[in-house]
Amino acid sequence: MTDDGSMTRTFETVLFDLDGTLVDSASGILGSLHAAFDELGLEHERAALGRHLLGPPLHATLPRIIDDPETAAAAVSTYRRHYGETGVYDCAPYPGIDALLAALRDAGMRVALATSKADVYAERIVAHHGWEDHFVTVVGDTLDAGRPTKAAVVGEALRRLGSPDPAGVVMVGDRSNDVAGSRAHGVGCLGVAWGYAEPGELADAGALTVLESVADLAVALSVTADRSVPGR
Repeated sequence: MTDDGSMTRTFETVLFDLDGTLVDSASGILGSLHAAFDELGLEHERAALGRHLLGPPLHATLPRIIDDPETAAAAVSTYRRHYGETGVYDCAPYPGIDALLAALRDAGMRVALATSKADVYAERIVAHHGWEDHFVTVVGDTLDAGRPTKAAVVGEALRRLGSPDPAGVVMVGDRSNDVAGSRAHGVGCLGVAWGYAEPGELADAGALTVLESVADLAVALSVTADRSVPGR
């Protein structure tokens, strides 16, 4: 125990978010959104389709922009066509991520992907970057929104991993929904500052800490760290 009564442990299992955490996918996602809106003739302020949309599932964020449910559904469908054709590959790993994933694999840590992106696209991105050997499992939402929240995604990832002790698991993500989704299962979240969060978003959500670089994340994943989960 530390002086403040919190427990310190070495992480054994790591759940990674994808967009804004492992890869910068803003241009592929937003480009596909703009193409969908243009194709459907939907009027919108360009700023409405900004980086603040990245992270949570689109079926949750687009209704804030499009009032009519049928139009919102058409926008998601059209977006998926554009994204599936080209946008899915328009993403790049953040500097140092490839080396970090390899180091975690070599250290024998169990690593899983837990993303709000549809799993069919997440699997294609993992294969595109040659990361198949880095992840025990890849979990995302389903195309019919069968896992509509990050908590549902994290829950499925933990189930596939054999329901490990939450004390040995940590989530790594860039948005508040990553923090909330992991906390729902008693798992703490390391926030990363290079993603799409608004200033202060991760700290306000209760992230264990907010890391400024991939090098800082590597240190956090290889040494003992505070395992207290704020609000539990």
